[in-house]
Amino acid sequence: QVQIVESGGGVVQPGESLRLSCAASGLIFRNFVVNWYRQTPGKERALVAFITPAGDSTTYTASVKGRFTISRDNTKNIAFLQMNNLKPEDTGVYFCNINALGSRNWGQGTQVTVSS
Repeated sequence: QVQIVESGGGVVQPGESLRLSCAASGLIFRNFVVNWYRQTPGKERALVAFITPAGDSTTYTASVKGRFTISRDNTKNIAFLQMNNLKPEDTGVYFCNINALGSRNWGQGTQVTVSS
């Protein structure tokens, strides 16, 4: 059974930083793409960034390019989303997703609030 746990959210002011973590178990972590999604009230989850299994390629949605960095440590089954220069529009619940073993696997999400 795949389990995903996100952590690291919080309340910050514009311009500050947060690092989100995604810890996974129940799968061979190094074999799968890791995705980070963001959901805001009334909207569907939107893909923010993803990283290839080996960590050699990353992709970002346009609004976060240059500010967010996705990474992973396959020795520890964990992925990260470093978020710098946060803006109010980055506010939302951030979910880690790994599509593996025939399922779309999600964590419970972690709330990020950017407000002055």
